[in-house]
Amino acid sequence: MSVCSMTGFAHLQIETLLGLLAIDVKSVNSRYQEIAMRLPEELRFLEGDVRAVLAKSVARGKIECRMQWVGEAVCEQTLNQTAVTNLLSLQKEVEAIQPDVRPLTVSQILSFPGILEPKSVDFDVLKTQVLEGLNKTLEFFLEARRREGEALAVVLNDYCDRIEETVNELAPKIPEIITSIQKKLEERLEEALSKTLVDRSTLTREEVSDRIRQEVILYAIKLDVDEEMKRLLTHVKEVRRLLSHGGEVGKRLDFMMQELNREANTLGSKAAAIEMTQASLTLKVNIEKMREQVQNIE
Repeated sequence: MSVCSMTGFAHLQIETLLGLLAIDVKSVNSRYQEIAMRLPEELRFLEGDVRAVLAKSVARGKIECRMQWVGEAVCEQTLNQTAVTNLLSLQKEVEAIQPDVRPLTVSQILSFPGILEPKSVDFDVLKTQVLEGLNKTLEFFLEARRREGEALAVVLNDYCDRIEETVNELAPKIPEIITSIQKKLEERLEEALSKTLVDRSTLTREEVSDRIRQEVILYAIKLDVDEEMKRLLTHVKEVRRLLSHGGEVGKRLDFMMQELNREANTLGSKAAAIEMTQASLTLKVNIEKMREQVQNIE
């Protein structure tokens, strides 16, 4: 299965018993499945069937189906001979009373209510024609969504590459950054606290130095972002898996964007060097761009 976009459009014209019918199907992104229809009056009896077909075609998205006649609906009519006979009989009665009255013309006779009746339409055949046309339109529509979905997958995989690149560039620098911070912090604490603690306590200078080193180590542990970077790479791997698996993965991808952003924020909150801050910002920018694209995936 491939990833599908929630955006798509298709147009088709089909021949029916009532004339040429244009069918448009389009959709945009939405958190849920939303269906809207605009059918001509002659096809109102098909609303339930059309809705059922549309509901099966997409899992998420705001989908709209519009059907309209190209020109006007062609309704064949037949002459009601009984009505014509009655009308002509009434005309003769009027002429008997008023001899100089002008006789009715053919157009006047045909304009009287009940003279022309619509020829019966085989609604089963009409239903089959319309639903077959709708299904054919949906084939083009779904193919358009698949094409756009495949293009989105390429874009998202590219962002995954950028995230991995950022993490892999930062990872080798972390031990050096932490070591440098430890050294500077230890030197400053030694300078600031050693003489004071020795003068005002029973601890020896060596014991004070050992206590400072312990505190510095604990601080360095808090700065370690190895777990966050591993989780970032794990989440990226899962995003790639979802994209390759395809199907209805939009909601799961949206959740993965939240997890990626959580790790990037944690990395930023632990930043103790400009390299970590820049990496966090780069990650958050790329994750936000991914999230915007994921909103369009079914």
